[in-house]
Amino acid sequence: MPVSPLYRPGPRYSALGPEFADPVAPAAFPQQIIRFRNDRAAATVGLDRLDDAEWRSAFASFAPLPGNQAEPLAMRYHGHQFRHYNPNLGDGRGFLFAQLRETRTDRLLDLGTKGSGQTPWSRTADGRLTLKGGVREVLAAEMLEALGVPTSRAFSLVETGEELWRNDEPSPTRGAVLTRLSHSHIRFGSFQRHAYVERPDLVKQLAEHVLENYYPEVADEGPAGLLRAVVGRSARLAARWMAAGFVHGVLNTDNLNLTGESFDYGPYRFLPYNDPRFTAAYFDEQGLYAFGRQPESVFWNLQQLAGALSTIEDSDPLVDALNGFADAYRDALAAAMVERLGLKGSSPEADAALANAAFRAIGEAGRELRWEPFFFDWFGGSASEARAMAGPRAALYEGSAFKALRGKLAAYEPERPERLERAYFGRVEPEELLYDEIEAIWAKIAETDDWSAFEAKVASIGAAREAVA
Repeated sequence: MPVSPLYRPGPRYSALGPEFADPVAPAAFPQQIIRFRNDRAAATVGLDRLDDAEWRSAFASFAPLPGNQAEPLAMRYHGHQFRHYNPNLGDGRGFLFAQLRETRTDRLLDLGTKGSGQTPWSRTADGRLTLKGGVREVLAAEMLEALGVPTSRAFSLVETGEELWRNDEPSPTRGAVLTRLSHSHIRFGSFQRHAYVERPDLVKQLAEHVLENYYPEVADEGPAGLLRAVVGRSARLAARWMAAGFVHGVLNTDNLNLTGESFDYGPYRFLPYNDPRFTAAYFDEQGLYAFGRQPESVFWNLQQLAGALSTIEDSDPLVDALNGFADAYRDALAAAMVERLGLKGSSPEADAALANAAFRAIGEAGRELRWEPFFFDWFGGSASEARAMAGPRAALYEGSAFKALRGKLAAYEPERPERLERAYFGRVEPEELLYDEIEAIWAKIAETDDWSAFEAKVASIGAAREAVA
């Protein structure tokens, strides 16, 4: 396989042993049609030289990559699902395929799958992914990356030629297998599993693995240092979701990882307008994971991780680590809002005041103002005031809260003001990813196998990403 000299295998998880994962075989698919290959991401791990046949061998047949894991591993974990503990979880339709080093940062990265077949943790499910689900995940990951959210990247999407039956969409529906590139697939629930079966030795082994491979800077601080680091990363993730207007939908402990990256996009939504009660999952009838409750949900999950770590660490340092979440989230949210507005940061206090003023202004406009156009119109702060006040939302910006916000924006300078000269900011409307557009993209695929809208959307999101980079 012609990997580039930049390819550096780094299989580490397999060394943990049989208590942490189960060797599995990938499904044999009747077809292997490449629908998306992320060559930009592939270049970061030295896999961009693969031709299509080699790509299918790696990401549809899952032939081992050179020097990497000899076989796929279905990871073991438990988790709270909607705050009810489930000890019957684990990788039921995916596995850890390979681990590699990122060329620019030397970070350890995972290639993990979704829809790659049954495992010991599939229970009664078929271990498959619908093509629609794969399309939605590609779009989510691309959009979140463009908006500055720490996220897994959709690496490959291959249509498998299978017909799947699902209760929540017209069936039969087409099947697919997705590969994602992520910093880690170790979940909060990975620790919960070993605490549940009363194996503190395994909790300790996993904690040492995470410290060594992902947080070496705090390795000498033990489990408390690990929790403190994860609290900081998770606070940043929650803040970035809020600034992006993103609703994950299922913030269970098996859907949060130890490196603070967003992943596994099922019933997600991007906000059409500001609404703290907005939910993504139709089955979230109580609004547990509503937009405005996401920081609270992340913190609750961190408490469950702390509970698992309490089997190997005293409670006081773990409580101290948890107590850092509120301040970390406040500072991360202020920084995220300043970045989304394309500004140079000021003091933490001033940035927090600006963020609060922005949320008040968005709230005042209500359903009349879509989420993403606000950040588009005011990117660069006062440097974009004339553009914003000449645009289609000018009347909304005359309210009292917006006048207060404009006053605060006047104290800020744009970060890299040359970005405002890019073609993207000559548009009337920004790039968005709302539910109706996703459905329209899928309808063309489902009805006439027309991928042009999907391909155009991926390209448009890429242009938006480059405009603010």
